[in-house]
Parts: sequence; C-alpha cells; structure tokens
Amino acid sequence: MIVVAGGTGRLGRLVVERLRGSGEEIRTMSRSDGDVRDRAAADRAVAGARVVISAISAFGRKGVTPREVDDEGNANLITAAERQGVERFVLISVHGASPDHAMELARMKHRAERRLIASRLRWTILRPTTFIETFQEALCAPLLARRKAVVLGHARNPVNFVSAHDVARVVEVAVLEQAAPNSIVELGGPENLSLVEFVEAFAGALGLAISIKHVPQLALRVLSQLARPFNPMFARMAQAGVVMDTTDMTFDARELVARYPQIAWTTVVDAARRDYLGAA
Repeated sequence: MIVVAGGTGRLGRLVVERLRGSGEEIRTMSRSDGDVRDRAAADRAVAGARVVISAISAFGRKGVTPREVDDEGNANLITAAERQGVERFVLISVHGASPDHAMELARMKHRAERRLIASRLRWTILRPTTFIETFQEALCAPLLARRKAVVLGHARNPVNFVSAHDVARVVEVAVLEQAAPNSIVELGGPENLSLVEFVEAFAGALGLAISIKHVPQLALRVLSQLARPFNPMFARMAQAGVVMDTTDMTFDARELVARYPQIAWTTVVDAARRDYLGAA
C-alpha cells in the first residue's frame, strides 16, 4: 500500500491520480483525516504501508504555520513510518531548502529533510521550484474577468517555474521504479521567467490584452512585518514576494531533462492552454 499525506492538495491529488493505476492500494491522509502532528492519527494513516509520500505543506493555508506542518507534521509522519515498518518515505520539500533561508517554509522543510535522512527509512527527497499552477491561480486567474494582473515588487527577477503535473510524474517514477534511493533530487521547469514575463506568457497563450499593476517592494516589506500578529499567512505571502523579487531563484533544467527523458516538461504557455483552454 502507498500512503499519500496531503493527498487532497494541489500536488497530492495529481500524485494519487498517477498512482491509482499502479495495482497498489492507495490511501490518502488529509486534514479531515486528522492532524499530522497527532501520533495516533499518523500511526493510523501509515499502518500497513509500504511507501509513504509526504506532500503536506502550510504554504497558503490559514490557521497553521510551516513549523507546525512542514517541520513538526513531517517529523511525526517519519517517526510513525519508522514505528510501522514502512519501507520507503518520499518527502516533497522545496528548492533551496536550507537552515538559514529567508522563508520559514524552506527552513522548516530543511529540518524535515534532516530528520528523514537520520531515520532508519529508505528515503527520497524531491525539491521542486515554484509551481506554475500556484501562480496561474494567484496572478493570472483575475485576467480572465478583469484583464488586469497585480504582481509583487518590481517583478523583473527571473524565477524558475515547474508544473505540479511534472513533479507528480517524478514522484510516480521514484515510487514505482524505485528510482533515486537515498538521494535529494532538485526539480525545476524549462523556463526562468520574471513575474511580469509569466503573466505575459499566460495572457499571450489565451490571446488576452492585459494591464499589469505592481505592489511596491517597500510595501511588501512593511506588510510582511505589520501583518504578522493578526494575519501570519498574509505576512508570509508578502515576505515570499520580497524573496522572489530579490533572490536568485533560477534553475538550469538541462541535467534534469536528461535524467527524465520520459517527461515532456511543461512551459507556462503549455500549462495555460491545458488548464484554461482544455488543450493537451
């Protein structure tokens, strides 16, 4: 049996869809099934599993923090997997995860990575860059109604975007072909685009004439501090905007493309046509 924690999230749903034809029983663990920080809930979720895939994340979620979900939640799942005799654990982390990263999410993912590597489990850690689909929804969906987009900061800094569909395909290969044992795999898409270029590519794919408005970087910095006491999720999003505007977030996908020739890596235009025009 394969257990997918976070199986109802953006990536988790795609992973479940891909694995359903594998011949193995698939079990999902979502927020409705119990708190990943709860020992009993974690034990129930992974009992009898051969493989556990953790696609949980606090990014964009209200009422929880990366420390609670991405660090403590993953640590609890890893411990439960050890107790239950799970053979392999696949952790979805983030590109650039490190102990001193500017974003709490990347720091907490790094802590989960260290916990998994130190465990008795066979493991694989996948570190995807930013999901195309997340920014289609956040930046581009309003274009369909208003023909206007709001971007964060100068939005000229190149950022790598990868499709969640492609990441799900890598998870499938890792699990079913037992690829990348005890290794960290950096994942990224074929394009490094600024947020302005991302929006323009999306609009061009759909044939839309648009205008773009910028939220000043200074405003993002102020909001990331002022909003913390009463809206920590918004504060984290504002901070993420600053990081994306000021940090090297590019990725060279040539080695990855050679490693996974069976995957047709998705561009922003490909994703826009697939998700909004119904094109394959």
